[in-house]
Amino acid sequence: MLGGNSATITLTAPRTGELLREHIRQKRGRRRMREEDRPKRTPATTLQLLARAQRAGEHVGVVCQAIHRQDGELGVRRILGVLSLCKRHGSARVDGACAAALALELPSYRFVKRYLERQPSLPLTLKQVDPLIRELTHYRDLIDRRTEETSRESD
Repeated sequence: MLGGNSATITLTAPRTGELLREHIRQKRGRRRMREEDRPKRTPATTLQLLARAQRAGEHVGVVCQAIHRQDGELGVRRILGVLSLCKRHGSARVDGACAAALALELPSYRFVKRYLERQPSLPLTLKQVDPLIRELTHYRDLIDRRTEETSRESD
């Protein structure tokens, strides 16, 4: 059961009315946890998430571990944010951004995101994937020959 004034939220047992927990209200989107409510061990899902970050890149793993060390379970969303940056920008670029964050001693999701936003993206390059598709120079040569033939015929 929820109750209380505007400064606190009280949780009471439904039948007995016994006070279970009292929380101080926070700004929208924020929350505060008491030390006794924090888990004693890191949950397995968080450990799997940190292992994923380590596989994404050496510096990515170190930044994500620093986020977890600083924020605990509340930092899981920031770790997920770093991993989503890996999907969007590529692991190599994010690993470079994380290396810069560690060099400046600012291992945070916000720094990595802003660093990537300010760095110019690499130009896209084309590479031949299928050997059935000829090199572009062959097509250019063919077009040049055809245009020469048509220009000779018209003369």
